[in-house]
Amino acid sequence: MRELKFGRKGAAQGRAKSLIVFLHGYGADGNDLLGLADALAPHLPDTAFAAPDAPDPCAGTPFGRQWFPIPWLDGSSEDAARQGLLAAAEDLNGFLDARLKDEGLEPSALALIGFSQGAMMSLHVAPRRSLPLAGIVAISGRLLAPELLAAEAKVKPPVLLIHGDQDPVVPFEDMSLAGDALVSAGFETYAHVMQGTGHGIAPDGLGAALGFLKERLPG
Repeated sequence: MRELKFGRKGAAQGRAKSLIVFLHGYGADGNDLLGLADALAPHLPDTAFAAPDAPDPCAGTPFGRQWFPIPWLDGSSEDAARQGLLAAAEDLNGFLDARLKDEGLEPSALALIGFSQGAMMSLHVAPRRSLPLAGIVAISGRLLAPELLAAEAKVKPPVLLIHGDQDPVVPFEDMSLAGDALVSAGFETYAHVMQGTGHGIAPDGLGAALGFLKERLPG
């Protein structure tokens, strides 16, 4: 298991009542999303925010990071992508456990906000943990291997799917595919469409995420 570098903002360690972890997209790094803490922190004053860098350098972007290879982008094999996902899931679980220990919090005080490949990681990892998180916000992503979800899910945290209807990178249709699989597997599932938005996070999407998390995070 590899240790992930990360940035942190928000409530002081030992004082935080909840924790939000941002998971960035393919070719970015933790700093790409950590700035969202500045917009969320005034509304979540008792929350700490952490944003790890994905474990591997990105084949497609010299200075970026990736959670796992993407065959149609970098020419990797499907097996390499699968093995990369499993390794990154182990790394991420270790990171989440370490941050909860550092902050003195239970998993029920933790939420994930994932963007693009980070959303894929969120939707893959959180249902397979032994204890449920407070919630998952998956933005502009997809649910990997939806046919495995019902059988492999150990816990069913609430999920908010957010997607731009003009996304040229991860098709908007992936939102409903994920939603259908989550609902079928018994997850409490919500959705927000960012009208006229491409592959990004519009203000209304961030507002929807904030409302969802304020209802579910302690403090």
